[in-house]
Amino acid sequence: MREHCSHARFVWNLACEQQSWWRRGRDSPPGLAEQCRQLSDARSAFAWLAAGSVIVQQQALRDFSHAMANFFNRTHGRPSWRKAGRHEGFRIVAVKPEHLRRHNRKAGAVWIPKVGWIRFRLSRAIPTGVKSYRVTRDRAGRWHVAFAVVPRPIPGPGTGEAVGVDRGVAASAALSTGKLLRVPRLSPARQRRMRLLQRKLRRAVRGSNRRAHTRVQIARLFARQSDLRKDWSEKTSTSLAREFDWIYVENLQIKIMTRSAKGSTQKPGKNVRQKSGLNREILAAGWGRLVRRLEDKAPGRVQRINPAYTSQRCSACGHIAAESRKSQALFSCVACAYTENADVNAARNIAAGHAVTARGGDGAARPVNREPQFPHVGERLKSLPK
Repeated sequence: MREHCSHARFVWNLACEQQSWWRRGRDSPPGLAEQCRQLSDARSAFAWLAAGSVIVQQQALRDFSHAMANFFNRTHGRPSWRKAGRHEGFRIVAVKPEHLRRHNRKAGAVWIPKVGWIRFRLSRAIPTGVKSYRVTRDRAGRWHVAFAVVPRPIPGPGTGEAVGVDRGVAASAALSTGKLLRVPRLSPARQRRMRLLQRKLRRAVRGSNRRAHTRVQIARLFARQSDLRKDWSEKTSTSLAREFDWIYVENLQIKIMTRSAKGSTQKPGKNVRQKSGLNREILAAGWGRLVRRLEDKAPGRVQRINPAYTSQRCSACGHIAAESRKSQALFSCVACAYTENADVNAARNIAAGHAVTARGGDGAARPVNREPQFPHVGERLKSLPK
């Protein structure tokens, strides 16, 4: 299976190289049919490539062609090179029913070309009508098989209730109902082991067996943290999709928010280490995965709200003032003395669909309230618990 991963990565990188050589004025890069013909010639010339599965190699070319079509349609980014140890996997299509077996409630088997039957643990029931599956190997050395199927959306309760979700660092997600949700982290013992292993990795000689073994140990701890974050995102998104008909989240530009602050040689950045720590906390909170899974499970019921001044607006009286945000966790309105958790207050503004912006008739930048962006939930703020 590792040879299948190497062959698929090799063929993908060759297709990337052919695409990178194309410039205006040159001939067009070869298409899928021409690349498949070239693959047949390469398999005839090289025995190590012919020893692999042609199904795996041709599917890598089809995946690259599909990725380029998505790039030209401006729905995805440009396909990039794949690296050994980081991009390990291959895909099989046209799966027949006899290629899948279920041994018992916890185990099954799948047929892989030139490998045979591979037993795997059933984390969930195999869906009907599977046409393809993908086998991957992560940095921790674990193998995974994923069957491609479009899941059914989760139906709402039908009560018309709405919830606002404010994403933060101290609380990964604050709901307008007053509930604070946090992504589980590694235990203190595992965090200490992570730091010790990272120090050991810095002292190890590059290319040595000791360094490779240490990297695998670190990868296992990172994989555990990633599994915890994924599990939290799946359970939280499923719970929200089942309990509420409308879900309102901030329209955050996470990629821009987590940019490095080191700057350039001519204009070096300030507080670079502090910004790096903040970026790590933002990425560890799983902001993007939570909203993405919500949109997958509740299509058409997730609305993105402009986050401007949602943390400075009082959810009780509507007064906007930066002085009301006393600290990271405390919000106390300077107009009506309403006190609440800052994240919960922002979540209630998001649930009401409020979007404010800085504009003024005299040229001075000051916040001005707008009408609720979604009128059918504009009156539900009064029903939310204070």
